[in-house]
Amino acid sequence: MTYRYEQLEQWDKQYVWHPFTQMKTYVEEKPLIIERGEGSYLFDVEGNRYLDGYASLWVNVHGHNDPELNEALHKQVETIAHSTLLGSANVPSILLAKKLVELWPGMAKVFYSDTGAAAVEIALKMAYQYWQNIDPVRYAKKTKFVSLKEAYHGDTVGAVSVGGMELFHRIFQPLLFERIEVPAPYVYRMDEYGSEEEIVRYCLQQLENVLAEQHEYIAAMIVEPLVQGAAGIITHPAGFLKGIETLCRKYGVLLICDEVAVGFGRTGTMFACEQENVLPDIVCLGKGITGGYMPLAATLTTEAIYEAFLGDITENKTFYHGHTYTGNQLSCSVALKNIELMEKRKLVADVERKAKKLAKKLQTLYELPVVGDIRQKGLMVGIEIVKDRRTKETFARVEQFEHRTILEARKRGLIIRPLGPVLTFIPVLAMTDEQLETAVDILFDSIAHMIVQ
Repeated sequence: MTYRYEQLEQWDKQYVWHPFTQMKTYVEEKPLIIERGEGSYLFDVEGNRYLDGYASLWVNVHGHNDPELNEALHKQVETIAHSTLLGSANVPSILLAKKLVELWPGMAKVFYSDTGAAAVEIALKMAYQYWQNIDPVRYAKKTKFVSLKEAYHGDTVGAVSVGGMELFHRIFQPLLFERIEVPAPYVYRMDEYGSEEEIVRYCLQQLENVLAEQHEYIAAMIVEPLVQGAAGIITHPAGFLKGIETLCRKYGVLLICDEVAVGFGRTGTMFACEQENVLPDIVCLGKGITGGYMPLAATLTTEAIYEAFLGDITENKTFYHGHTYTGNQLSCSVALKNIELMEKRKLVADVERKAKKLAKKLQTLYELPVVGDIRQKGLMVGIEIVKDRRTKETFARVEQFEHRTILEARKRGLIIRPLGPVLTFIPVLAMTDEQLETAVDILFDSIAHMIVQ
């Protein structure tokens, strides 16, 4: 049955509560209602075509409606859609776990979940219980976690507890466990600390001060490798991630790397940690793992971590955590095909090549006086909008400059979203060179249009 746009709009506004959406504003605007996708394009119910410059929340890898991913999903659904992983196994989850461990040197075990936030929640619980399982008396005080200023690791209570975004997290403060915040190298807004190298040294020194004083209370540090995504695509200078690893090892603190947003080719390598040869204790994966097809996440850990959970039944060392759809066959099957296609199509190398070309094109945006900073790592781009380049003052929230800019871009055929004063461009990884150029041209024209309003 085909429904008219007007009917769908009415029901959408009447029944649906959208995530991370100011609903009072949403119901006053004409909603975008997507009907189908093809390659790097999304099509709405009125037949309009848009470049997917948000990769459908940073997840799409090969494009929409990929024939080989479709086939993998169809083949699996005709075999079995789901059976529990609690106390039993299934073929796709076994094969995917084997593949993930092969891709991650040092990792030994895979624990599945449904979302990136769940993968983080699992990592935090594993890290805490690891110390308790080793020696509940000696490590009784290891209950705290360290994370970066403006960190974002998801929206479950545990993930929010290690988050550092005031706007998103402040209302839930009474529900959260204790976190220790350390500064992150937000180079654009840390002029007073000197050069990039000096900023990195300052941030690492602050981290070392915390670890030196409180390591006996700290179970783990969690970090988004190379790029703090939701904070506004804050890219970390070279050496910062490696410095974190070195300090965690020095002070006996576990290192959790949240690769949910940056993994699976997004930063120009299969995983971001590769770029600084960092080997964490626990890794969180999600988003691009299924190529944007199905909900799936995974928490990987070392053999040493896993062995701490082994014991006689009376020792109560079991990790009592699980999800109904843990290791779901449909999700694992399409994830396997996604990785296979990434390798067959040499997608990661192509992302690295396209990122270099895109970087040159993005420089044209500096011709616009409201563009204060352009940050990029692979095919993750943040364009920080400022009212005054000299003072770096941003537009007042009430002006909704960034929101109105993305609505203008939508009119011109590009879907993007803002993160505060930052316009983010996170394209489908398989987006062509020509499509990437077109997207930047639309960004330019949309921002220019707002300036003359």
